[in-house]
Amino acid sequence: MTAAPPQVDGRAGTADDPVRGVRGAIEYCYERGWSDGLPVVPATEDDVAEFLATVARDPDEVIGAQSHLNRRVTVAQAAVNAVMSGCRPEYFPVVLAAWEAVNGEPASRGGAWQSTSGPAPLLVVNGPVRDRLGINYAGGVFGPGFRANATIGRALGLIVRNGYGIRPQELEQATQGVPGRWTMCIGEHEELSPWEPFSVAGGVAAGVDAVSALLVRDCEYIDNRHTESAEAVLWDVADTLARTGAYLGIKHSTGGVVFGPEHAQFLAAAGYGRADVQQWLFEHATRRQADLVAAGKESHDQDPGPDPFPMMPSAAEIPVLVAGAANAAISMVFRPFGWSTWSGRSVPVPPARDTATHPQEAPA
Repeated sequence: MTAAPPQVDGRAGTADDPVRGVRGAIEYCYERGWSDGLPVVPATEDDVAEFLATVARDPDEVIGAQSHLNRRVTVAQAAVNAVMSGCRPEYFPVVLAAWEAVNGEPASRGGAWQSTSGPAPLLVVNGPVRDRLGINYAGGVFGPGFRANATIGRALGLIVRNGYGIRPQELEQATQGVPGRWTMCIGEHEELSPWEPFSVAGGVAAGVDAVSALLVRDCEYIDNRHTESAEAVLWDVADTLARTGAYLGIKHSTGGVVFGPEHAQFLAAAGYGRADVQQWLFEHATRRQADLVAAGKESHDQDPGPDPFPMMPSAAEIPVLVAGAANAAISMVFRPFGWSTWSGRSVPVPPARDTATHPQEAPA
């Protein structure tokens, strides 16, 4: 099925057994392959209309396409999948902004969704919308337990699945896949960050709601609690960024860092701004050519490049942000898909319209 799932009447059942109808509708969605493995919320026409009423968009507007598959996604299809993911209506403007941010990554418009790497969209939300919608940016930011984080990220996966028809072991060719394909949506902890919001680097003013996105292959944990040297923390990050397993042996493959607040504040106290951190990591996230050869990752170009070899393409292409709790010196390194890099563009989130004053008919 390449179009959005038709709306299912989850209200079916009897007065004596109303749950039976809801469960039956959920099973109906499973049978047709519309689920990502977890139960979905059956989408009624009224639900979809309520979601569409939160945005000033034409339901038939095409917002994404996979030209090689001759498939496309509309605003209405996105709304159906946002309902199914468990979103609240007021999340829908963020879902659309997140989808636009993901489509700003050139790889997502090509074959990334079908790659053997199985990349997942990492969404980063900035601005007051984090608190307004309850988007977690503090403790457990990459974990479960927060509806907005879980369902906004999940909505994008369902759009890919049901809009493009890209499913595991069918059009999706992921060798092993990544857990983030279910959901990977975080807020930036702006209140404890010593640097300007991440979205400012993406061209959106501080204090404005925005979403940034990258297609990532993995996240790797860094625990460095006892050092008294900022450079020691940076060496730990650089070593993780420069691991040979993440290098394709063809082109530069970038990486990024989600610093925990303790690490970020520690670096800032030592005089490091975000640009300083990026430059330091670019200069020190390197590998000797002999290490690359030993791992079968030697360059096949006539000029193999400098030795040691910089594993990052440039300082500016290393995303650096802050999230999590300020209770331990822990950070996370993530790896974007292949040799793709962050587009450097964040997408503003328009305020949700009042559905009471902007009703909208469900799509036919």
